[in-house]
Amino acid sequence: MTSANGGREFRLPGLILTGPGCLGQVGSATTELGVSHALVVTATPLRESGAVDEATSVLNSAGVATTVFDKINAEPTTDDVEAAVTAYEEAGADGIVGLGGGSALDTAKAVAVRAKHPGPLSLYQGQDQIPPGRAPLVAIPTTAGTGSEVTRFTILTDRERDVKMLIGSATVIPDVAVADPNLTLTAPPPVTASAGIDALTHAIESYISRRSQPLSRPLALSAISMIGANLRQAWSNGQDLDARRAMMDGALVAGMSFTNASVALVHGMARPLGAYFGVPHGLSNAVLLPHVMEYSASEATESYAEIARALGEDVSGLSPAAAADRAIAAVQSLCEDVEVPGLTALGVGRERLMTVVEAMANDALDSGSPANNPRVPEASEIVALYEKAL
Repeated sequence: MTSANGGREFRLPGLILTGPGCLGQVGSATTELGVSHALVVTATPLRESGAVDEATSVLNSAGVATTVFDKINAEPTTDDVEAAVTAYEEAGADGIVGLGGGSALDTAKAVAVRAKHPGPLSLYQGQDQIPPGRAPLVAIPTTAGTGSEVTRFTILTDRERDVKMLIGSATVIPDVAVADPNLTLTAPPPVTASAGIDALTHAIESYISRRSQPLSRPLALSAISMIGANLRQAWSNGQDLDARRAMMDGALVAGMSFTNASVALVHGMARPLGAYFGVPHGLSNAVLLPHVMEYSASEATESYAEIARALGEDVSGLSPAAAADRAIAAVQSLCEDVEVPGLTALGVGRERLMTVVEAMANDALDSGSPANNPRVPEASEIVALYEKAL
């Protein structure tokens, strides 16, 4: 991020593999890391889809033994990580392969840290708290959303404190990212939608973030363009490989951008929705994005005008403010077209929300992400945004 002398860091995995069929290269990439026995951290449904068998077959053919750990929650917890660490130690593994959506990849990152450093994981909460070193780590996403395969972040629920915990460190950036769109072809429309808008949120927030930088901003616009042009098609026809590839690449590039620029208000508000109501992180981002864009645009009209152009909107002759409005309308239309629900439909009732919304707003501010927003909110403004998203 920012060095002591004011310079900027830009960090990515050492190797990024993309395109249909690139999963076939994961065996050689893993052996190059010196791994002879990998713990594959994944989710049970991926066993049923055949993705686990495909990945382990490629690894085994390259001489890498595998042990599969698939007992993780949709919203991963510190308990999941500790169980996976036990499996890693009992198997005598010497490397980690994360296979799945953000939950599997975030768990894999934490396991790689715990394989070399003592617990509890709460010791490493916040930014840059992890000592050097971790187990070798390969990340293989099966959804086009989180960008976790290239980022410095992992998000876990600490069971002891009932807190959604963000850990940010260059240490957790994977050694290898494998973004094969073939693995996303079976993702159902609701998953495609929430993951896609999650990736769009990463791109938009990294572009307008107060911590954006010259290297991150072009990546953000590129991701916005790919996602805006292809999400509807990937959602309506999951077998469209061209659309799936563009979405996978867009999510990865958005991850490359935001891990080097940081996110903003949407993410700060999304984490309490997960902690208090169990709403999945990506879906929380998708629900909140249009409302936060509308709130923020007055302080970033030029940036939002560029976002409109990246989304394919014709803004010639418009003022920056009018062009910014086009960006907001385009995102609102996209969310409607892929059927992103409101909070009420996700089980967030007004009565329950009002009993905890002030605490949620304070938690959002405490995360630090809202401070990166072009318009920095007061707690009362965050409360109003939660209510608007119902």
